[in-house]
Amino acid sequence: MHCLVLGGTGFIGSHVVENLASAGHHVRLLDLHPKQFWTPPPQVECVWTDWNDSALLDQAVRGTDIVMHLIGTTLPVTSNLDIVADIESNLVASIRLLQICRQHNVQKVVFSSSGGTVYGVPQSLPIHEDHPTYPINSYGVVKLAIEKYLHVFNQLYGLGYIVLRGANPYGQRQSPLGSQGAVSVFLNRLAQSKPIEIWGDGSVVRDFVHVSDLARAFRLAAESDLNHGIFNVGSGQGISLLKLIEKIQSATGQSPTVVHLPGRSADVPINVLDIRRIQARLGWQPTIDLDAGLKQMWDWIRSIN
Repeated sequence: MHCLVLGGTGFIGSHVVENLASAGHHVRLLDLHPKQFWTPPPQVECVWTDWNDSALLDQAVRGTDIVMHLIGTTLPVTSNLDIVADIESNLVASIRLLQICRQHNVQKVVFSSSGGTVYGVPQSLPIHEDHPTYPINSYGVVKLAIEKYLHVFNQLYGLGYIVLRGANPYGQRQSPLGSQGAVSVFLNRLAQSKPIEIWGDGSVVRDFVHVSDLARAFRLAAESDLNHGIFNVGSGQGISLLKLIEKIQSATGQSPTVVHLPGRSADVPINVLDIRRIQARLGWQPTIDLDAGLKQMWDWIRSIN
């Protein structure tokens, strides 16, 4: 199978590339440039360009069976700052991609959506894929709009699609300096003997999934015979940020100092995903629990400090 991974050197994308390549698939990646923490395997074809370059994107898509769409130019906490830019750089660009995929007879697009934002404040837990979608930031609205256009292209032109609504991923290569990715940021500050900063009182509950498990879900989605579908990908369990810090203390043997910052309006109070659909239809299961994942992540964080 010939696969194109858009955003293939990113945190999640690099793990998807490795998973596909190790399974024997032909992999081409498209991204702006190589990243600090990872070098693509030698058998992977690399296209270095901005995905807004329509001509080069067209060339990259040509000859591929499956397109993995993992590119995003905004974050949940920044998307509301310039909503027009969020729409132009993500939604419009994604529709352009779908048009190119249709022209080149791509079989299926596997899209990295957001299980943490498209649902908004949950009305029931755990959150099933059929739960109402009322995102409270532009990031979630745009992700949801891309999902809808995938459905449109499927109905009109037969372009297959799988939407993966991932929970909060963590693991090696996650930026320790970003404004999201609590596990990486918290562990990095601990490694540097700095206080861990928490937005709000720490009662916010999240569903953390290891990036290697998430990457395997992308491969299974690509390999499946499904012509369309939407799947949550998470651990199926929630943990508050305060409990996460307790687990970090247990995994590292160190006691962090915690500083509380004002809460953010773009953060939903709780998010735990129902993962029974992907378990039943794709045979996917999370294999790395949070305790083991934190120990692995701590080893990696110390290796880069």
